[in-house]
Amino acid sequence: MSIHESGENYLEQIFILSRQKEKVRAVDLCAALGFSRPTVSVMLRELRADGFVTVAPNGGLALTEKGEAVAKRMYERHCIIAEVLMSLGVSHDVALEDACKIEHDISDETFARICEYLKKN
Repeated sequence: MSIHESGENYLEQIFILSRQKEKVRAVDLCAALGFSRPTVSVMLRELRADGFVTVAPNGGLALTEKGEAVAKRMYERHCIIAEVLMSLGVSHDVALEDACKIEHDISDETFARICEYLKKN
């Protein structure tokens, strides 16, 4: 099953939080994403049903292999696109915000060419 942009954002945020915290909980996602607990619960239920996330009995969230692949892909795109935008003189905050929008829509081909360009220059 394919995943939509908001689901990708959740997976990416779980990935980022898991690098900062030993245990990621729904309340951590609420704080990081600025969403209410019911909103986060609905999305987590969908992500779990689609095999992207597991929820431990203690409430800890973990990415499945499938979820981690999506999260890492989004995180890599986000970091590289933000880096490119900042190198063009875009402010840090705007670059991060724009990268978050672009990372979901940029084609694999275009992203690959950007990466190749960066390696050469």
